[in-house]
Amino acid sequence: MPFADITLSIAVASALAAGAGAVVLSALVFGLLIRRQRARAAELGERSALLEDRLEEVGRDLADAREESRRARLVAGLGSSIDLDAVLAQTLETAAGVGPVEAAMIVLPEADGGGPLVATYGMTAEEAAHHPVAGPPPGPDAPAVEIAYRYAPEQAADASLVRGGLVLPLPVAGNEPAGSLAVFWRSADQTPSDADVAALEALAEGAGPAIANARRFRETRKLADLDALTNLHNRRFFHDTLAREVARAQRYDRRLALVILDIDDFKAINERVGHLAGDSVLAGLAERVRAVVRSADIACRVGGDEFAVILPESALADAEQLYRRLQLAVSTRPTGAADRLYLSAGIAELGPGDDAASFFERADEALFRAKETGKSRVVAAPGESGAGAPATRAS
Repeated sequence: MPFADITLSIAVASALAAGAGAVVLSALVFGLLIRRQRARAAELGERSALLEDRLEEVGRDLADAREESRRARLVAGLGSSIDLDAVLAQTLETAAGVGPVEAAMIVLPEADGGGPLVATYGMTAEEAAHHPVAGPPPGPDAPAVEIAYRYAPEQAADASLVRGGLVLPLPVAGNEPAGSLAVFWRSADQTPSDADVAALEALAEGAGPAIANARRFRETRKLADLDALTNLHNRRFFHDTLAREVARAQRYDRRLALVILDIDDFKAINERVGHLAGDSVLAGLAERVRAVVRSADIACRVGGDEFAVILPESALADAEQLYRRLQLAVSTRPTGAADRLYLSAGIAELGPGDDAASFFERADEALFRAKETGKSRVVAAPGESGAGAPATRAS
């Protein structure tokens, strides 16, 4: 081979080797860049995940803070209301929003010889009856009590059953608790955290005085609405309630009846037995009225020996039947210092054109007619237009 050819071959080989080396070097550099980019991407991914976790944590903290702030506002707002029903409802709703709590119950001690007042949220009356919470332990420093529930094996899988509960007193400074707040959860896997319990305790501390104040206001208002002698509702309550019932009946096209009655010859009874004994007659009549009216009826003393009963969802026949029952109750046995009483009554049924004033006037006019036509009888008022003769029935 000529020398020139050999030199050319070597040159070509060297060039090829140099090119191969460059390719290898480029591949190595490219691989290094790829690994660095992947490492950088992985690092960015980790940082992004950490950032997302942190944002979620901040979001949860903000949500918890907002919820805590909302509860604090609700607790602070409890004291601004004197409506017992509103205070109870707000307390229960707030309690049911804490942690895993799904239902709540407030039990207040009995008053005026009646049973305890029970209010619930998130549970039916039947369900509430199966969770006997009589009230908190006695004493101003009564502790919270945790409740655990056990069920028969065949009931264990029922997800609707209550799994646990917590009963907290509703404290009132220096006094016995106003009642108790009980909360319940249905999940066997979740129970209130320490923070949840602290939130419930703060709620109970704020609700206790608010409930006590609202209950005192209700009792005071109730006394203001009662006639001191007969313990029936008084004249002011009667006219306020009649206006509401008339408006409701007219709005929803419901029936409404009214009975106005008084004692025949009560002046003579007073003259015979004296005014103090006459008061006992009025109190005795009030007892008979309470005994014969339905639970939905509203019985009132509207002045002197005149009484009235508002009968929602009722017609003239219902009003007359009430009069008959009452007349029988007072005429067959002594009432107070009187041997027997006889009553006259005017009855009316709400008409389309009636307002509270015209409705009352029609019944009162019917009572006047009953007195004029011989007493001891019931007279039904004509329609609201005044057309038609009143119906008169002797007792």
